[in-house]
Amino acid sequence: RYPAAAGYHEAEFRKAGVRVVPGAIARRGSYFGKDVVLMPSFTNIGAYVGEGSMVDTWATVGSCAQIGKHCHLSGGAGIGGVLEPLQAAPTIIEDHCFIGARSEVVEGVVVGHHSVIGMGVFLGQSTRIYNRATGEISYGYVPPYSVVVSGQLPAKDGSHSLYCAVIVKQVDARTRSKTSVNDLLRGLAD
Repeated sequence: RYPAAAGYHEAEFRKAGVRVVPGAIARRGSYFGKDVVLMPSFTNIGAYVGEGSMVDTWATVGSCAQIGKHCHLSGGAGIGGVLEPLQAAPTIIEDHCFIGARSEVVEGVVVGHHSVIGMGVFLGQSTRIYNRATGEISYGYVPPYSVVVSGQLPAKDGSHSLYCAVIVKQVDARTRSKTSVNDLLRGLAD
């Protein structure tokens, strides 16, 4: 448990600028930047969480995963690690991203900066990522400023549909207004 097993006390947390709610677990060897907030969650060994980010209730940051600055991992979101299952590349969430509740980003997928991953989206290396504006399908990378939701694409023979992630639009002022409440709450807490 963090702080007990690590020997951290209130003074060390204040100095580091990290807020940890009881019930949060962070393995030794994980890194947290200034102004990180850890709700009751789990962060595995080697994970990096950039300054100003929030790991919300029941979220998991896997081993060696990299979370950029000013990100929000919503309740129950999972960011995959490299140890379980064994992966060659870490999962990366770039700066200023919002990962929706109960979403999973695993297997070394990279989410570009300022992107919003909607609630319940599952992204792995084999997940088709369909860009509604261009009709292109990609794998393993979400371009910057993307808004992604769950969807389905039909099979070539039309007999069934399979899960995919859909880039429905680019982040705009309306999207930012929905996710900016986090900044307001953090400002009030200081």
